Amino acid sequence: MSIVYPKIHEVIVIGAGHAGCEAALSAARVGCKTLVLTANIDTIGLMSCNPSIGGVGKGHLVKEIDALGGEMAKAADYSAIQYRRLNTRKGAAVQATRIQADRQLYRSYMKNALESEQNIDIKQRMVEGFIAEGDSVVGIKTNLGEEFYADAIVVTPGTFPNGLMHIGMTQISSGRAGEAAATGISKSFDKLGFKLGRLKTGTPPRFDGRTIDWNVTTEQPGDENPVMFSFSNKEAINDQLPCHITYTSEKTHDVIRNNLDKSPLYSGLIKGVGPRYCPSIEDKIVKFPDKDRHQIFLEPDGLNTYEIYPNGISTSLPLEVQYELCRTITGLENVEIMRPGYAVEYDFLDPTQLKITLESKFINNLFFAGQINGTTGYEEAGSQGLVAGVNAALKVKGEAPFIIDRSEGYMGILIDDLVTKGVDEPYRMFTSRAEYRLILREDNADLRLREMGYRIGLVSQQDYDTYMERRDNINKEFTRLENRKVLPTPEVNEILTNLSTAKMKKPQSLKEILRRPEISYKELCFIDEDSVEIAGSEIAGPVEMEVKYEGYIKRQLEQIEKFKKLESIKIPDEFYYDDIPGLSNEIIQKLTSVKPDSLGQATRISGITPAAISVLMVYIKKIEDTDRLNK
Repeated sequence: MSIVYPKIHEVIVIGAGHAGCEAALSAARVGCKTLVLTANIDTIGLMSCNPSIGGVGKGHLVKEIDALGGEMAKAADYSAIQYRRLNTRKGAAVQATRIQADRQLYRSYMKNALESEQNIDIKQRMVEGFIAEGDSVVGIKTNLGEEFYADAIVVTPGTFPNGLMHIGMTQISSGRAGEAAATGISKSFDKLGFKLGRLKTGTPPRFDGRTIDWNVTTEQPGDENPVMFSFSNKEAINDQLPCHITYTSEKTHDVIRNNLDKSPLYSGLIKGVGPRYCPSIEDKIVKFPDKDRHQIFLEPDGLNTYEIYPNGISTSLPLEVQYELCRTITGLENVEIMRPGYAVEYDFLDPTQLKITLESKFINNLFFAGQINGTTGYEEAGSQGLVAGVNAALKVKGEAPFIIDRSEGYMGILIDDLVTKGVDEPYRMFTSRAEYRLILREDNADLRLREMGYRIGLVSQQDYDTYMERRDNINKEFTRLENRKVLPTPEVNEILTNLSTAKMKKPQSLKEILRRPEISYKELCFIDEDSVEIAGSEIAGPVEMEVKYEGYIKRQLEQIEKFKKLESIKIPDEFYYDDIPGLSNEIIQKLTSVKPDSLGQATRISGITPAAISVLMVYIKKIEDTDRLNK
């Protein structure tokens, strides 16, 4: 007999990993009473794999989550035990932030954030299935026989749907070590008619740091003057710890080659597809036989633990083989394994079955976010969670959906790629996926997205006021640089010569001087004393980037205008491609399957030709003209 829970919620979020946390917080902050259902309250916000946040592409997503009013960047700063800026010698578009986190501090921050949000209730339950009425989902059932009802449901189950853990030939029904798989929810997806697939991810063994010879490894310190992840924070909270670098050896590779028959990946036990850009150590040895060594980062798990995460040797080999291969690595000759490495297979949903809002195309009020959509990584999950949570809340309120397009943020690229192209391997964000990289930098994420977050209710007044002050200071500095003229005096030209840049022949603005490749704010200080204060401030980076790349940025803005025109040509929900002459059966099938929202999205579907787009444009215009005449 079912028990109907009497309290009505507007939004239910299933799962409390990185996607679930952002989904719940965003739905609650938009103003909806939100219920979080998680299999284990103690693992809310748990970093189940590597203890780090950010990186190239991923760091851009975290900055955007923060700009919109999400929590991941603040949790990263709260738990950070090392900051590193990546690609600082490369162009502005690919520079990124990455932190090492104290795993327990991160988890406790996120748990507290959810518990402190007045619109959120949390219950420890295992979801067994959905309650549907017609083509809409109205509630869920738990393993305790309860029924919870809501106007919208966000599903963020991570790797738990039909999760199967592999260590050598041993298989355990589990979503991650020590936690049971979610089998009921996968059956429910099937009953609702969703197309499912199978993916795989992995994790390395964890070491006891007291058994590592640190003297023979290379220390990798963090940044001396770290840049915070959140735009709301100014300085690091915790003591900063170094990471260390070591390498595999030819002996390591021999151990792996001699034991490939015991690998579930190569013996055929694992059927799911793994992430190409984060391969297991077995994959590295097989696919890159010419490499005589592979780099390993020894990353601390926290301030108050000896546990070490060896980034670079994810494996599902038997435990005795893990010991053997690890002890052939420099510095690890006597290492003790605290937790074995393993691989996990899990069900995922073909994301082309979702709208750009992350709502199902054929089941109303049901939203999906995170690894269930075929992505990998905390950052990709958190981004989807925020968007799904906001859109679930906005739908409940009867308001227009929240959509970020490809020209506005990496979040837009992520979601557009998923729902338009689908996935055949776990999706990971890279800056190379962005057409407008110079516009979508980390340093200007707040300038791009803060207004959106404030408008929908995610950004606090305090954070918004801080943003307004920063924005005004940036605009004032642009004006100062344009208006302040420098005369070509002998003293100024001597300074320019010493800085290995050309002398001035006529007066130039500070902006023109700063645009020179040899000149940064640091050098500008020798010419203009007022620049000293700016050089040490948080606005120096975005101002300098905009000045130096002004011509390229202008060109990308022109490209964005063309992009927007195609995006603005909307395709009606009930649109029958079979009726359009001039489209091949293959193209009709692809368009019918994806159901693009706009002509722009249609151009990004694999196999859709420019000729087909032209036909579509003419047909849509004809429909619009007919509608106008009928009115």
